[in-house]
Amino acid sequence: MRTITRWEPFRGVNTLQDQFNRLFNDVFDRKGEESSLTAWAPAVDIYETEHELVVKADLPEVDPKDLDIRVENNILTIRGERKFEKKVNEDNYLRVERAYGSFARSFTLANTVNSDAIKGDYQNGVLTLTIPKREEAKPKQIKVNVNTQAMAASAAK
Repeated sequence: MRTITRWEPFRGVNTLQDQFNRLFNDVFDRKGEESSLTAWAPAVDIYETEHELVVKADLPEVDPKDLDIRVENNILTIRGERKFEKKVNEDNYLRVERAYGSFARSFTLANTVNSDAIKGDYQNGVLTLTIPKREEAKPKQIKVNVNTQAMAASAAK
């Protein structure tokens, strides 16, 4: 008696894909013995209020003098560097997990913000950029006058 086997052309693809992923992760995630520096991108939160857009970036141990913040063609770019300080001999390190080196983060800004009026603040390793909205983009409350006499007259009919 013969068994009918369903042909699944992509059955082995997942395992092959998993093997490639593992291979590349092992190669690129593994830090060399001689290198303790890796590329990094600081975490960023962006939120909007009624009157402004706020960007907060975690930049611990980054000297504010090493930051370059620009807006060109409605693209906000934050560049900087966290330097690996060699206060301790490299041979004495047992583990280095924090990333060091140069970074750049870019974000497209809406046309509703006034990029000429950005304010920056750096406290406790957090960069906060406040970008006000243009006056025409801010919400406007419209007052509606209700004529109660006309409503009463139409209700009486």
